[in-house]
Amino acid sequence: MRPQIVLFGDSITQQSFGSAGWGAALADAYCRKADVLLRGYGGYNTRWALFLLHHIFPLVNNLLDNSNPPVATTIFFGANDAALFGRTSERQHVPVEEYGDNLKIMVQHLKRLSPIMLVVLITPPPVDEDGRMEYAKSLYGEKAMKLPERTNEMTGVYARQCIETAKDLGVPFIDLWSKMQETEGWQKKFLSDGLHLTEEGNAVVHKEVVEVFSVAGLSSEEMPYDFPHHSQIDAKNPEKTFQQQQCLVYLKTLRLFLFIRLIGE
Repeated sequence: MRPQIVLFGDSITQQSFGSAGWGAALADAYCRKADVLLRGYGGYNTRWALFLLHHIFPLVNNLLDNSNPPVATTIFFGANDAALFGRTSERQHVPVEEYGDNLKIMVQHLKRLSPIMLVVLITPPPVDEDGRMEYAKSLYGEKAMKLPERTNEMTGVYARQCIETAKDLGVPFIDLWSKMQETEGWQKKFLSDGLHLTEEGNAVVHKEVVEVFSVAGLSSEEMPYDFPHHSQIDAKNPEKTFQQQQCLVYLKTLRLFLFIRLIGE
């Protein structure tokens, strides 16, 4: 009955349904209009995420294996890919060229699933290196790492690769790495441990996603409710109300998909 919006990413996506999370805020904004599905996997890089692609977004013989494909999907990876080789999180490291190729595979798979699906790439957020060191010391004390396992400079390289890939494929993107650094004191304002998001950081992501969705014609205000508001139900003839709502939903949904297709072209 409802369109689906899928959030696909690493721990920053996995945690997005927590208190004041950007995914939870999105689900609230689209309440009774679209189902927001969380598909976040903490610690995953794009190399490992490719093994999930056909399970989360199944195709059979390159044909659609889902009568109700997502109307939109966010792809939010890179924070783990950008872990530095030779340091404590090197097992998560993926070379930046491979990172770009992996994002391309994801987008192409989703477009094969549904050519009119809105696919949005989100860059990794910036990294507060001092915050990462403080976090490591809080966990391991004197045994903590002596050098940060991620740097903001290297994460910026991956952010630029994400943007370049989005432009090459003609899909929208959110430059979170740059956006957050426009605010003074972003390190502690937006990041809780130098990497993951605070309440304010989640609010930034939510605002950016809503803006991109709205530009693409997926504004929650413009989408119809799945069933009528209780105040609209004719108590003497409820069947008529539901029949009218069904027609309204069909027409508005058809208009929505046509708009998305025009935007994509």
